[in-house]
Amino acid sequence: MIKIICVDRGLDLYRQLTRVFPEPSTKISLERSIDMVLERFEAEAFDILLLSSSAAKGGTGIDGIELLEIIVEKCPATQIIFLASPKEIRLAISALRAGTYHYAKLPIGDDELRLLIETALERRPSYGPNLLLKKELRETTFEQMVGGSAAIRAVYRQVRQAASTDIPVLLTGETGTGKDLVAQAIHQLSSRSDKQFLPVHLASLPDDLVPSELFGHEKGAFTGALTRFAGCFEQAAGGTIFLDEIGTIDDRIQVSLLRLLETKTFHRIGGTTPINADFRLIAATNENLTAAVKQGSFREDLYYRLEVFMISIPPVRERHGDIPLLVSHFLKRFNAAYNKTIAGISPESIGAMESYPWPGNVREIKNVIHRAVVMCDGSILMPDHLPERIRSGTKESQEITIPIGVTLQDCEKRMIIHTLKFTGDNKRRAAEILGISRRALYNKLERYGIGKRT
Repeated sequence: MIKIICVDRGLDLYRQLTRVFPEPSTKISLERSIDMVLERFEAEAFDILLLSSSAAKGGTGIDGIELLEIIVEKCPATQIIFLASPKEIRLAISALRAGTYHYAKLPIGDDELRLLIETALERRPSYGPNLLLKKELRETTFEQMVGGSAAIRAVYRQVRQAASTDIPVLLTGETGTGKDLVAQAIHQLSSRSDKQFLPVHLASLPDDLVPSELFGHEKGAFTGALTRFAGCFEQAAGGTIFLDEIGTIDDRIQVSLLRLLETKTFHRIGGTTPINADFRLIAATNENLTAAVKQGSFREDLYYRLEVFMISIPPVRERHGDIPLLVSHFLKRFNAAYNKTIAGISPESIGAMESYPWPGNVREIKNVIHRAVVMCDGSILMPDHLPERIRSGTKESQEITIPIGVTLQDCEKRMIIHTLKFTGDNKRRAAEILGISRRALYNKLERYGIGKRT
């Protein structure tokens, strides 16, 4: 949904806007005083700020130009349009210097107003969060994780809940979604935070070394065991052990792990003395363990012990709005690493990134920005700095099959649905691919009842 806030002391401009943009996909808000504008931006983000010269001069607590400077700095994705009466052209010039996108003289015709706003929307930067939002609404970082989408905020809530208990946690999610960061966050927020956090990447260990790595061994337990070795469960005493890729362990290790969880004791390989275990277990997998249980490759009883508290970490393609935040995060990191001063990323580049499916998720974004920063000699990351697969918006499948007998209207509806899915619900990019204006796309969405525009 497009959000426009009109700031004007009268009602004429607001009524004109509602007449020019009657579509339900556009939300138009009115504020009669500039003194209340910052509070509105603290509650929600706006695509367009339409400010009249009469309102700019009418504040008692804030100057109109000062307000514009704050919005420009804190809300870079909001386009500002200044509408000045014929006697206030000097004020319009000051507004432009403050960072206003455009200005026009009042009164303004309907066609000119529509064109002005639609052009501003087309050229609106796709990056930059509204930094005026209240903290609870704009939570974009949590421990070492970055993201402010509803999907990732749900993960933040579950992390807090998991940290308040000591039960096993199972993290699921595709490769590169940040399961290790979630595990670290649970540990850091738990009562065990002052003890060790010990990650074990099971998939990287040869099968014959896994038992010794986890449970340790006594001297002489097997060929090459020249000394006693304390395994991970012993090393992590009082702390947290993170078993990554839990689905790769064989049946013998599964039995030993199940016994450990049930009795809180274990034996070193070759040992006879039981060792008490005091640890918090967090396991992770990118496999479908439910399917593995049905296939018999993973023990059902162990699965139910692990999934007492399960957190599913969403892939990047389901974290709508998080890509600009992740890009900004990694851009700052690599700017510092390479002593560069790259200011940001172009709208075309961020558009291409939002259209790409990111099979490697956050890890892939990190690598792409790393490469782009190394390649960039200017102040803005441009499409040429991105890999070809992202510039072209390539996906595994870009084809749909429409059988004979389908009406033209149904064909159009299917094309729109598949294109939106292809772009990750990026309507600007979808409109470009379909060869229509964004306004036309919104009209078609309304006509066909596609999606919910909230």
